[in-house]
Amino acid sequence: MSYQNKSRNLSALKLSALACGCALALAYGSASALQSDADQQVFIESDRAEIDQNNETIVYTGSVTVVQGTLAVSGEMMIVKINGDQVERITTLGSPAQYSQELENDQGVVRAHADSIIYDMSTERIYLKGKAVIEQLGSTLKSESIRYDMVQGKIDAGAGETSGRVVMQLDPTRVRKTDDTDD
Repeated sequence: MSYQNKSRNLSALKLSALACGCALALAYGSASALQSDADQQVFIESDRAEIDQNNETIVYTGSVTVVQGTLAVSGEMMIVKINGDQVERITTLGSPAQYSQELENDQGVVRAHADSIIYDMSTERIYLKGKAVIEQLGSTLKSESIRYDMVQGKIDAGAGETSGRVVMQLDPTRVRKTDDTDD
């Protein structure tokens, strides 16, 4: 095998390893996600994986599942966009794309689903687009789109081109129980 081929194979492996590790930044940066999840092995399964070195992308297709500890992401397609040696954006598409993860301090499990879930690492924002839903502790937020700014800690529901109502359902018994444990 020539040096150039070895170099290409090494680059492909590096790109794939980088995508695997950073695909789980799909812990979607949740500040209260289980810290131990970050130390767990990453498992990515799909029917197919295509690495495009020229466009710096990896595309996983066909029943894509990603698991790291309690974190689980699934969809029909996952596109990992890399810029140099940094993951720039991770897009998961599905009918719907789904995300779940156990949270710290008995905050339960957060679940989200939408037609697409996009994690923009440079802005540290998560976009749920198309029939977006987030559920935690018996409460639910629904909108055509939801944007979560991890730096500012802000959620903007209805943030998108389409119109539609934002629907929030709160479980007051769960909210009170959580507030009581903070004292």
